[in-house]
Amino acid sequence: MANAIDLIRSAHLSSAAQYAYASTVPTGMRLIFLAGSCPLNEDGTTAGVGDYRLQADKAIENMVVALEAAGAGIKDVVATRVLVASSQQSDLVCAWNVVREAFADHDVPSTLLGVTVLGYPDQLVEIEATAAVHDKKGYEGPEGR
Repeated sequence: MANAIDLIRSAHLSSAAQYAYASTVPTGMRLIFLAGSCPLNEDGTTAGVGDYRLQADKAIENMVVALEAAGAGIKDVVATRVLVASSQQSDLVCAWNVVREAFADHDVPSTLLGVTVLGYPDQLVEIEATAAVHDKKGYEGPEGR
């Protein structure tokens, strides 16, 4: 079934933004709220220590795994929040470019924030996301519980 998410743009808002300003989800879709995706390896260590790009790549990779576990994909995301532990705009842009590349033409509404610290040792990037998929009657989760 085709994705029914509608990305909203306006000629009355800046065209400098590299994302839609809003998105809508029609009735009958199931919302998926992802915890912040962190740049953690399976063993719990932080990937790409000191490297904003590598950490953003790993956070995206982990986000995709979480989406798949919930029965969704990256094209089902309706909004993101990208947190970057830095006060330097260049660091924020570095992480943002990875996110934009991963989402390609699915330019969902997003917020990019510089923060002072994130929760894991050496963590520089975290990505929150909300997704929506067509609700399947009898959906019982990824393990069919």
